[in-house]
Amino acid sequence: MRWIAAVLLGLSSTLAFAQNEDWVHADFRREAERVHDACTFHNFMSVGSCGYTLFTDHPLHIAAGSMPPQNGFGLGMAYVAARNTENWRLSWDVDAVGATNGAAWRAGGYLKLIHVPVQPVHITTSVSAPGEQAAKPKKHTVTVHPFTVFNLYAQAISLDKLNYFGLGNDTSLLDASVFGMRQTIVGANVIKPVFEFPSLSRLNLSLFGEMNGRFVSIRPEHGQSVPSIETLYTNATAPGLSSQPGFLQFSEGARIKPVLGDHLELNYAGSFQEFFAPSSSQNTFERWIVDLNHTFYLYGYTESGPTSTALTGPDECSPSGQSCPKVSRSRNLNGSIGVRFLLSESMNAASKVPFYFQPTLGGQDINSNFTLPSYQDYRYRAPNLLLLEEKFEHSVWGPFGVKFLMDQGRVAVDRGDLGFSHLRHSYAAGLTLRAGGFPMVQMMFAWGGAEGHHNIFNLNSSLLGGGSRPLLD
Repeated sequence: MRWIAAVLLGLSSTLAFAQNEDWVHADFRREAERVHDACTFHNFMSVGSCGYTLFTDHPLHIAAGSMPPQNGFGLGMAYVAARNTENWRLSWDVDAVGATNGAAWRAGGYLKLIHVPVQPVHITTSVSAPGEQAAKPKKHTVTVHPFTVFNLYAQAISLDKLNYFGLGNDTSLLDASVFGMRQTIVGANVIKPVFEFPSLSRLNLSLFGEMNGRFVSIRPEHGQSVPSIETLYTNATAPGLSSQPGFLQFSEGARIKPVLGDHLELNYAGSFQEFFAPSSSQNTFERWIVDLNHTFYLYGYTESGPTSTALTGPDECSPSGQSCPKVSRSRNLNGSIGVRFLLSESMNAASKVPFYFQPTLGGQDINSNFTLPSYQDYRYRAPNLLLLEEKFEHSVWGPFGVKFLMDQGRVAVDRGDLGFSHLRHSYAAGLTLRAGGFPMVQMMFAWGGAEGHHNIFNLNSSLLGGGSRPLLD
């Protein structure tokens, strides 16, 4: 791997002036030195150190991760930079990946601006360390950022295989079809923690808002194992198939994430979304989403990840260009039990909600979230969705862990049909790998329900600790 260090060092040397090196050239020079040191192989362990550096270092590193399901594995490059001023912390990253087994690709640029306080806010909660009696709690201090975080982004993605089985909870595998999609998202969001009121500080309350321009293009996909979507469906059975206007999408919401006692953490979020199609008023719709997560830590509360995702971009595993966390070989026990309730409802008739913006259950959804994983990807689709999920995670050794999931859910074309009857169910078990700043790996075997089993391998497209990309639905 020394040739990569040579390329970086040569690039920085060519661009830099002998006696006037700016910060860009300095960043490349220092990375070249780190890569050279890491990839000078002294023993077998040097191979892992070299790979870790190539995939996580800055400003330039290899970008890798799973594309949305059915579209393969993406591989490319990412450029990351960060600069601090007296009152602002700025970071930006640009990445581009292409699927190794098809025509899918993704490219984007992401800018994060954080207003840096003179002093951070410290919220202290009483927690018991693992193995200690509850009568002797320790004070656990959570450092939070009391100022606004802005995110600006532009992203384009092209997917060559997405499944469509029709709308509703009673579709058949015989209705399977496939389509291709390209979506460009240009927008911004803002996160505002609310700590001005002492009575609210323990709730870890934050407000958020979003504005996106979404431009979608649907295309036929022939030569697959199932028919292309236009051969089985029309605009009446797949709303939005005949034309895809541009949408202006707004979101407003709030989140609370308190730690209660020494074991329980809540993560409650509620949002309202409006989709406006200026060129086609018939496609304007609204929806609201409630997402309630409950996590019980078996050995006491621990921070969920190396950094807060609110402070980093998707290609960063630590804020402001700091070094990524090392791969842990610790034998400390970590375990948790989680329960999630997710409800999404659209305000308008199903004919007004384009099928490509409707949420799905089955396998993984378009944002690579596990939902009824024993079923095929995107198996059930409709404007309204209900999901219950129970999960158990536990460390095994160092970065390796085990995970078990139970899902129950359903979709509905009409809001009145959404309820707790006729829920589909699924189970999944497998291994997880959280290694330093590397993207999280999940290898799951899923079963249950009436449609067989499903093997899923997922490599998160963001570095561990990095922020997420814009959602695609």
